[in-house]
Formats: sequence, structure tokens, C-alpha cells
Amino acid sequence: MSIGRNIKDLRTGRKLTQEKLAEMLGVSFQAVSSWERDEYNPTLENVLQMTRVFNVSSSAILEDRLGMFKTKDAIYNWERMKTFLKATAKAGKMGDTAAAIDFAVDAHEGQKRKNTDIPYIYHPFTLACHALAMGIRDDAVVAACLLHDVIEDCGKKQEDLPVGEETRELVELLTMEKDNSDSRKETLRKYYRGIRGNPKAALIKCLDRVNNITTMSWGLSRERIVRMIEETEEFYPALLKVLKKTMEYNDAAWLLQYQMESMLDIYKRLL
Repeated sequence: MSIGRNIKDLRTGRKLTQEKLAEMLGVSFQAVSSWERDEYNPTLENVLQMTRVFNVSSSAILEDRLGMFKTKDAIYNWERMKTFLKATAKAGKMGDTAAAIDFAVDAHEGQKRKNTDIPYIYHPFTLACHALAMGIRDDAVVAACLLHDVIEDCGKKQEDLPVGEETRELVELLTMEKDNSDSRKETLRKYYRGIRGNPKAALIKCLDRVNNITTMSWGLSRERIVRMIEETEEFYPALLKVLKKTMEYNDAAWLLQYQMESMLDIYKRLL
């Protein structure tokens, strides 16, 4: 795929006209048109501006992809995951999980995963299925996987959750206070300290990070990917250590560490 086609796909994917993109970049729409027709290439400064406008890495603009590989929007169908989760909850008499499924679907209705058309519910469903695939049948853990973002992202309150006290406490621990100020680093430290004090919360947070790492390529900027890598390397070894000290999570700790570190290594080599 040519640079021009990359630019056109990114522009139309963000529903921008050539005129609007030109205005955002401080160039003429004829310049944008010439790039998309591959008559001229954008300058390095133009490329850097477009990485910020489209929130992608420069490789998404510059690389000739040649159509060699076909990527999937999602590995599993979220509606099939929903059916599986409901059947598993019923068979295992997991009351909190059963109640959390439809609550999470309703809470996240209309939300999409960043820079995609994939329903956001795909994310919590993946966490819950990941936990079950590792043999974890703890009702509070699976239910909290499903609900871990509803307070932070959906405006729900702890008392709104249709689950027991333990699940509510886990969701509260996993909810991070939004902070874009200079004190964000301290907010992160406080947040992860709280999670380290509860092995179940540490398990869910590691599941969350594994899924978020595997989907970074869906459209995060290079800067955001680097920040995710740095944050993971700073805070997650301590969470994995908590899991290794918890007998029932020994196997999960090994698998989660392998998944996390192998994905980070792949991204580092490609950046």
C-alpha cells in the first residue's frame, strides 16, 4: 500500500475531508490531494503532524504494507462470548457473574474500543473468558472482570452494581481516579499500591493489561505505546509477584508474565 493510500485510508477512517485535514495541517487541500494521488510525498514535518492528527505511529503513514497480511478486527465474537459466559455462570452457580453480564452490556452500550468500530464490551468479556480459560472459577473475580470499567468509564457508582460486597470492592480497587495533571505519576503509584494489597485485584489488573497490550496496534500512537510499555515495566512485576505468592494463582502468574513480556518484546522490536 502506498503512502498516498495510507493517508487517504486514515483520513476517511476519521471522517475528515481533504479540506479539513489540510486546515489541521496548515497546508492547501491541493497538497493533501497530491499526496493521496502519490504525485508528491509529504514532508517529515507533515508526517509528524499527521501522526498527531490520526493518533498513529509514523509507520502507519510511511510503510508500504503491500496487502501481504489480513488482520482481524477481533479474535472472538462478543455475542458468542456472552452466550458462553451465561452458560458457564449458570452451570457454576456464579450469581455475581450472571448478574454482571447484562449489566456490563448495558453500561458499555454505544462505546467502542479506541480507534475501532469494535464494541467496548469485547474487552471485559475477553478478560472474563481469559480467567475462565485458566481454570479460575471464582465468582467475584469473573464478575469483577466484567465490571472493572463501569465506574471509571460509564458513570456508574459502586452501589449501582448488582453484585455482592466482595465484587464491589474489587471493582472499586480497579477504578482509577482520572488525573491528567502533573501529579498523575503519584496517582498511578497510589492506584497500584491499592491493587497490590489484594491478589484477586492484582490478577484482574494483569488480565486487563495483557488484553490492552495485545490491542495496542489497533491505533495507538507511538508515544502512547511507549508510555504503555514503560508503565507496564514499572508497575506490573510487583503485581505478578503478588500472584506468584498466592498458591491458587501460580499457574496464572506464569502464563500472564509470559504473555505480557513476549508482547512487550515484540512491540519494542517493531518500534
